[in-house]
Amino acid sequence: MNRVLVVDDEPAMRTALEASFSHNGWKVETASGTYEALERFRSWPCPLVITDMRMPDGDGLKVMSGIRTLAPETAVIFLTAYGSVPEAVKAMKGGACDYLVKPISFEQLHEAAQRVLKMDPSWGQRRETEGGIVGDSLPMRRLMDRARQIARTDVDLLLEAESGTGKELLARLIHDSSRRRTGPFVAVNCAAFPDTLLESELFGYMKGAFTGAASSHVGKFELAHRGTLLLDEISEMPLPLQPKLLRVLQQREVDRLGDRSPISIDVRVIATTNRDLATSVKEGKFRADLYYRLNVVALNIPPLRERKDDIPVLIEYFNRKYSVGGSSVEFSPEIMERILAHDWPGNVRELENIVRRILALAVGPKADVDLLEGTNLMKEEAVATSMELGASLQEMEKQMYLHALEETQGNRTHAAELLGVSVRTVRNKIREFGIPARRYV
Repeated sequence: MNRVLVVDDEPAMRTALEASFSHNGWKVETASGTYEALERFRSWPCPLVITDMRMPDGDGLKVMSGIRTLAPETAVIFLTAYGSVPEAVKAMKGGACDYLVKPISFEQLHEAAQRVLKMDPSWGQRRETEGGIVGDSLPMRRLMDRARQIARTDVDLLLEAESGTGKELLARLIHDSSRRRTGPFVAVNCAAFPDTLLESELFGYMKGAFTGAASSHVGKFELAHRGTLLLDEISEMPLPLQPKLLRVLQQREVDRLGDRSPISIDVRVIATTNRDLATSVKEGKFRADLYYRLNVVALNIPPLRERKDDIPVLIEYFNRKYSVGGSSVEFSPEIMERILAHDWPGNVRELENIVRRILALAVGPKADVDLLEGTNLMKEEAVATSMELGASLQEMEKQMYLHALEETQGNRTHAAELLGVSVRTVRNKIREFGIPARRYV
């Protein structure tokens, strides 16, 4: 039997909600305020709490904060007679699963309650997920708890993290754990298209809209209808295109190039970036209104250097994933010492590549430190020596880019991932520092 705690300072509302849920087969407890709600929850934990926003001894946000401390997996739905946008945003940022304005429809409330309880309550508590997100450290547990809460909502999302941390994996997990999981998941890398083509790729065009448009083209927004659209590297979107994206996010309709009638869409947008967008706004490289529209709810994936407790777990995971014939390789204490001392600028992707290298070169069931020869983990001392005091910042930066390019055999994309910057930045630095472009493609 489903259980719910109803929190409201109005006796008539408490009675009506209790009767409605009891009639539908729920076991119900009630509380008249913030303090009573938390006391009741401690003695009677449940998977769902429905709380009023404003009460004499506090507000629903205080209730939710207390519930999150006691049981992060519990879903919270807000009810309020004051349907203001700032309160809705604050509730969603705090992890609310839904937000309904009084007078409410009991049918709507029951639908919301059933929807949030259908989500997998164990998601975020497993060390490994089907999507490849691995980690049991405190930062990762907090991240996955927050992601599980956000998945229950339909709000657009901004994922800010360094390259190689798994932004697309997390976006897919949120999609797969949402009500949109039966719909499409469409990903677009905003840095992969020339400025002139990204608009038509996102919004589509009609036959004859421009020279060469021999047939109509459906854009990514339309393809993601009733699903999720991932806008990867949103910081690389050209400024002239950003107002059109803002309008789509606000109106939920797209205009194909050459078409007179807008097309309605039902899409959740997840945007990712490896840059600090707030800084890009200050520098005039990103529109403030678009940033605030995307930043209603944000998730920050911790870099690997801030969760080194997860490194042994990740090694075990990749060891099983890439081992030949199903037999894993034992890493020597010397290798583990080097791995744990490394800062991992390329994050999980860099660690994955190191493990794959070790498994490919290992002879026998044990891997020794000599298998790291030629990698960043063995070259760090040499790099540090080359950046002695007295060298200019520009020279140090040049050495960093040269080192990254050498380590990735001149592959600009991989070098960008290693450095945590965009491919465009690597290309610009090659020109700025006079590095022979033919060597690095």
